[in-house]
Amino acid sequence: MPSVFTNHIFYKMKVQELVDKLGLKVLSGANGLDREIDGCYISDLLSDVMGNAMEGNIWITLQTHKNVMAVASLKELACIILVKDLVPNAETIEQSNDDGLPVLQTSLPTYEIAGLVYNLLH
Repeated sequence: MPSVFTNHIFYKMKVQELVDKLGLKVLSGANGLDREIDGCYISDLLSDVMGNAMEGNIWITLQTHKNVMAVASLKELACIILVKDLVPNAETIEQSNDDGLPVLQTSLPTYEIAGLVYNLLH
């Protein structure tokens, strides 16, 4: 079902659908793959994400430390996509599993995965 978000129409889907359609690797938080996606936010600045990301957003970033999970949980994001085959540290993985908030991985750079996500949601 289409939804209106900042004057754009996009189609909602579950994180598992995103994983399947884009061939993303699930690194942690697999028990949250049924979370519903409601848009996307791209930033590597935690303060920017805290101030501007919305509940249900995908967060595309290259940040891998534990503070990423604190921000993602606070904002109730759907999932995190790490670019360029980056791997989160052990604390991040543990927190992701505890929170049921998926951390996904792609080998693509930010620009390319952002384009694919945009095309998938619109």
